[in-house]
Amino acid sequence: MPTSRSVDPAELRAAVTAVAGWLSGNEEKPARPALAAAVRLSLRALAAGAPGRSVEVRVPPFGAVQCIEGLRHTRGTPPNIVETDPRTWLELATGRLKWTDAIEAGRVTASGTRADLSHWLPVVRA
Repeated sequence: MPTSRSVDPAELRAAVTAVAGWLSGNEEKPARPALAAAVRLSLRALAAGAPGRSVEVRVPPFGAVQCIEGLRHTRGTPPNIVETDPRTWLELATGRLKWTDAIEAGRVTASGTRADLSHWLPVVRA
């Protein structure tokens, strides 16, 4: 039986494919439900691939997950936070953008000793 964090690979690929034209710069911004699905499913895939609760990855306004093994966070602001916008997240999640390039360009805010997602990216290939 799948866990609440598991992701159907076909569903994830379909969601990412639905926004691929936008990520490539060839299409208008997708409808909010399509963008939300791609972000949420890819975040869930990250959490499934890097289980744990030491890092919180936030992609407002669509979602946040806790992932990566380490000290478990239970209250207040987590010590390890990654935050970015939906486009940057999807570019990272699909391998269109490297983690180091996103950090250097200021497209990702990452704080804490465990807030480096490079080992777990990409989570899906478009």
